[in-house]
Parts: sequence; structure tokens; C-alpha cells
Amino acid sequence: MQHILIVEDDASMRELVTLHLTENNFIVTVATDGAEGYAKAMKDNFDLIVLDINLPKMNGLELCRTLRKSKRYIPILMMTARTEENDIVQGLQVGADDYIKKPFGMAEFIARVQAVLRRTLSMSEENARSGKILNFSEMVIDADDRTVTIASNRIDLTPKEFDLLMALARKPGRSFSRAKLLDTVWGYEFEGLEHTVNAHINRLRIKIEHDLDNPKYILTTWGVGYRFSEHV
Repeated sequence: MQHILIVEDDASMRELVTLHLTENNFIVTVATDGAEGYAKAMKDNFDLIVLDINLPKMNGLELCRTLRKSKRYIPILMMTARTEENDIVQGLQVGADDYIKKPFGMAEFIARVQAVLRRTLSMSEENARSGKILNFSEMVIDADDRTVTIASNRIDLTPKEFDLLMALARKPGRSFSRAKLLDTVWGYEFEGLEHTVNAHINRLRIKIEHDLDNPKYILTTWGVGYRFSEHV
């Protein structure tokens, strides 16, 4: 049985999602504010965190950002009453794997939970199939340990940065559109949030490229998107 942490300060919402998750054979732990959520996330092993944005003590965006700085990766589904695109993009950029807008039906909520868990498992299995170690010039990617080194120096990547790098590095020379990368790494297949990919590519390049004006690993295919260089 998979273990889910609910971080929600609204008692009625907390009880409702707990009830439906339990009915669908999930084990549920709850936290009522961001600080408590962080403490429990660091103490126990969870398969998923369901996280509200508007939380006391530490808001959901801050909590998500803090969790992503740790070495432990836990998928995060963010709940939000906010409908502005910028709020959604910000949630994805700090490391959320998916989001759901309040109010929502319980059938949709359970489907989103299951989708995030499936995508996480699928990405892990695909990384493993691609080979445990990928070597590119000075870069070494370990799919099992989810680590990247360049010239023997460890590069600290967020989970989404690593998944984005793996999506490109598995197929050197192949150009991916922003929409395709969004669908592959985040699981979204609609227009409007492609600039999330741009932001992650920019941060990834800052971490792995020696010369940002002449990138060695992640190249731009003008009019299409991005590709991992086939010449490294």
C-alpha cells in the first residue's frame, strides 16, 4: 500500500481527501501546516505529498522549494484555489509534479494522484532501461543513483532538472519540442505552460555548461525546441 502525506490546514478538505484516499487503499498521514508537513516529510518515507499552497507557518510553494533542496525525491501534487497561470507555473518551477485546482471532484483528485504515481514509476523504469551509466565526454549520468558528474565534480540537480536532462540525453541528436518535453517530464499535453520548460532548461544550462553562449550539451534547435548534442 502506498503512503501519502496530506498537508492541508482546512479541516473539512483534509478529512474529505483522507477519506477518499483511504477508500482507495492508500495509507494517509496528515499535517496541518507547512512546518509540520516538512518535519513529517523528512522523518518518514512517503510515495506522494498532496500539498496546499495557502498554508500557515510555511506556504506550499516555500515547502515545495525546501523539499526539493533535500536529497530525497518525493512526488508532489499541489492543490490550489488560485487560477492564475503564473501561480501554476510558479508551482511547477519550484518542483511540483502536478497540480489540481479547487474546487475539484474526488474522482478527478484520485485520478490525478494515480497519474502522478504512474508517471514517477514510468520515469524511473525508463531511466533504468536506458542504462545505468551514460557517458558523454566529461559528463557521467547515473540513472540508478540519479546523479550527474562533470569532470568528476558532482552537479546538484533538482528532480525535474534531472528528468529533463535524462529525457534529452537518452536520445542524443533528437530534437524535442517544448510541448513534448512538457508532456514527457511533467505529463501535460496542452498549450500555455511551455515556458516552464524554458526556465528549467536555462537553470540546467547554468549548472552544466561551461560557456552559456556556446553550450556543449544542451543545444537549441531553432523553430523546434531543444536537443542533447550528438557530438559529445
